[in-house]
Amino acid sequence: MTVSTSKEPARIAGMFDAIAWRYDTLNHLLSLGVDRKWRRRAVQELGLTGAQRVLDVCTGTADLAIEAAGRRTGAAREVVGIDFAGQMLKEAQRKLEHHAAGRRIRLIRADATRLPVPDRSFDAAMIAFGIRNVSDPVAACRELHRVLRPGSHLAILEFGYPRLPGIRTMYRWYFQYVLPRVGRRISRHEEAYAYLPQSVAEFKTPAAFTRMLQDAGFPVVRYVPLTMGTVYLYLAERD
Repeated sequence: MTVSTSKEPARIAGMFDAIAWRYDTLNHLLSLGVDRKWRRRAVQELGLTGAQRVLDVCTGTADLAIEAAGRRTGAAREVVGIDFAGQMLKEAQRKLEHHAAGRRIRLIRADATRLPVPDRSFDAAMIAFGIRNVSDPVAACRELHRVLRPGSHLAILEFGYPRLPGIRTMYRWYFQYVLPRVGRRISRHEEAYAYLPQSVAEFKTPAAFTRMLQDAGFPVVRYVPLTMGTVYLYLAERD
């Protein structure tokens, strides 16, 4: 099934709103639960000490925000989660009401390219699997630079493709044929899980996305392949 990969904000927000009720279930199922480890690693790399105010852009149902605010050691003092999909935020709020970390998390509906927060107001920032869905990722990266204090750290998780030929072939088969069918059946949405592999295929290579972050004002950037390169963790430091 071929679908449009247009990043028009209303279209993307509507698509995520439609699958919000099954979003967490499918994340855990389709990744065999490894998505929890990816988020944990991203937060660990921020080096939180309990004093930081953290921004979670494209927060979705707030799993990454909860990971940052709910840690036993090195938790964020406060997390602000931003997303433009209203139903996703409703699911997030429902989860926060039953989670001890919820009192340290605040949700805001807004676009990643126009963050409604002051300059240099955060000590760290993070995004999990959302930057490729932004209509203007360059603008989003510049906004992240704007709202972070000098010396702050940024962690971004995004899907990729394994480098090893045999593993890459198997993963492409799973990603392009198995994942869309399972996602469509469980979410009852025709396009969302066909859009996912196509959007990943069109996203920038790790080297190209690294250059984008550097151009946005993050001079120190590195990327770490996780789970054989099916996911990449980008780590950047604001100048």
